[in-house]
Amino acid sequence: MTTNSSSITHAIFDMDGLLIDTESVYTDCYNKFCAQFGKQFTWEIKQKQMGRPPNESAKIIIDHLDLPITVEQHHEMINTMLLKEFPYSKIMPGVNRLLEHLWQHRVPMCIATGSDQTGFDVKVGGRPELLSKFHHWVLAGSDPAVGHGKPAPDCFLVAADRFDPTPIDPARVLVFEDAPNGVEAALAAGMKVVWCPDPRADISVHAGNPSVTVLRSLEDFQPETFGLPPFPTGDPSE
Repeated sequence: MTTNSSSITHAIFDMDGLLIDTESVYTDCYNKFCAQFGKQFTWEIKQKQMGRPPNESAKIIIDHLDLPITVEQHHEMINTMLLKEFPYSKIMPGVNRLLEHLWQHRVPMCIATGSDQTGFDVKVGGRPELLSKFHHWVLAGSDPAVGHGKPAPDCFLVAADRFDPTPIDPARVLVFEDAPNGVEAALAAGMKVVWCPDPRADISVHAGNPSVTVLRSLEDFQPETFGLPPFPTGDPSE
């Protein structure tokens, strides 16, 4: 798809499943979590949770499966599993090349994630080279400025407002997402989206939308399609 977006000036990245392969960890741990109650973790539940702050995510699965636990008990149980596995999550294909390219061309970037501070620190605390490319990050799970999690636009609007200088026209921001909730949030914020969905996601919901570009992975991203400098000739993907 060709997008008329030569005026793109800033980039915002989701984290889970987009920069770091934590979604596979979530799936494995939630399968074990649900099995303790004789329940099944389905794609229907997962896609509703993706991108949301921890408390909202917990309430979704508790309500959907009618689990006899509180949000706090959910956190204690699932975090025991997640926090052990997150440090072993790998960087997603195409990420390092894209971040380095945008950074070299002085495109301001930030992270906007539904994670809270604890989860964020465990996932990326040992990756200073990754964080060094970003101007800032917004953690919707613990940031008081973010009133509502994705699919509300709050997270992305706060992220855009923290670039320097401001204000920034949302139409000049390109968001990179993997979650349907994140795509909806970016569109609600008036931003364009590169969507790298789970193969199970229904991409037809955004068919024909000029503000949404669907890619298999960030390896397939072509900067020049968005008015950004192209990768150097012969630059290998990861």
